[in-house]
Amino acid sequence: MLKALLKHIKSFPWVSNVTVYGCLFAGGDLAQQCLSGSEKLDWGRTRNVAVVAFGFHGNFSFLWLRFLERRFPGNSVSMVLRKLLLDQTVAAPLATSVFYTGVSFLEGKNDILEDWKKKFLNTYKKTQFSTILFLFSVLQTGLMYWPFMQFLNFSLVPLYLRTIFTGCCAFVWATFLCFSLQKGDGTMTAALDWIHQLKKK
Repeated sequence: MLKALLKHIKSFPWVSNVTVYGCLFAGGDLAQQCLSGSEKLDWGRTRNVAVVAFGFHGNFSFLWLRFLERRFPGNSVSMVLRKLLLDQTVAAPLATSVFYTGVSFLEGKNDILEDWKKKFLNTYKKTQFSTILFLFSVLQTGLMYWPFMQFLNFSLVPLYLRTIFTGCCAFVWATFLCFSLQKGDGTMTAALDWIHQLKKK
């Protein structure tokens, strides 16, 4: 079964990777709604997240990861760190920006930059910007989610599975982003407070 699945992914890498990535990203929104105890799921919101995920994030991730591998082939320490630095300084801010503005656009907000202005910097500096510290020490206490996940991705995952791996990580990331979009301020502190409140229920 697993061999057949991997063979399918190798035969149709773009379709397979983008489909899995998009479904997992949209699933992050559903998870956030379920965890919030919503009595009725907002399928319109999930649709909007899915459109952004399928239309941009999945495709961008697939093409970006291939570009990085061609430009910096292999998984030596120097190549992995180069890919990681570029990923977190170029791709991460772009992907986060597209999420906030894309969902706002699909929701028909008058100012599609409003959420981006309020939340982007918090989201980026708290969850992405530890890359510089990460490059100096893998054991750095400031290590955050995406730098660590992408380090594993570039080091251990074959190229044809990297977007799917990123999609699995994006499930957790999308849950955080959807929370930030609806209730949070883009910081991990707000997300952790939300999780703490869920445990009390």
